[in-house]
Amino acid sequence: MALTVNGDSRACETEGRTSLADLLRDELGLTGTHLGCEHGVCGACTVLLDGAPVRSCLTLAAQADGHDVTTIEGVSRPGEPLSAVQDAFCRTHALQCGYCTPGMVLAAEALLEAEPDPGDDDIDEALGGNICRCTGYVQIREAVRLAAESRRGEVVARG
Repeated sequence: MALTVNGDSRACETEGRTSLADLLRDELGLTGTHLGCEHGVCGACTVLLDGAPVRSCLTLAAQADGHDVTTIEGVSRPGEPLSAVQDAFCRTHALQCGYCTPGMVLAAEALLEAEPDPGDDDIDEALGGNICRCTGYVQIREAVRLAAESRRGEVVARG
């Protein structure tokens, strides 16, 4: 199978039962995709498939054949500045323990691509399938709002 991962063309051979999460982590070495529940409930394994958030633990690797996959490693590459969402997560202390963060960031990136000026209901809906075991939802919502402002050019000075 052939797919594009974080902008790079990749050719892979894998068994038909391999999940996209396992392909990314075990075969491509992209361990930023976390596996939490492995039942599609927690959202820790969220990646973008052609720009849409998907649960990579429930998506077969074969389903990504011919498609574009973005993992947390592809949101900003080494040496590049953090994305507005990543920067906002840092600035608002939304990282918590960090386990859910890759899935949260990718879900937020997809939200802001579709809705540059989301309301709280939009944010809650977009991130509702991602569970933060640290319960840092207030900071995560604040991070998404800040990232939206930043992406719209409304630079906000915060400490």
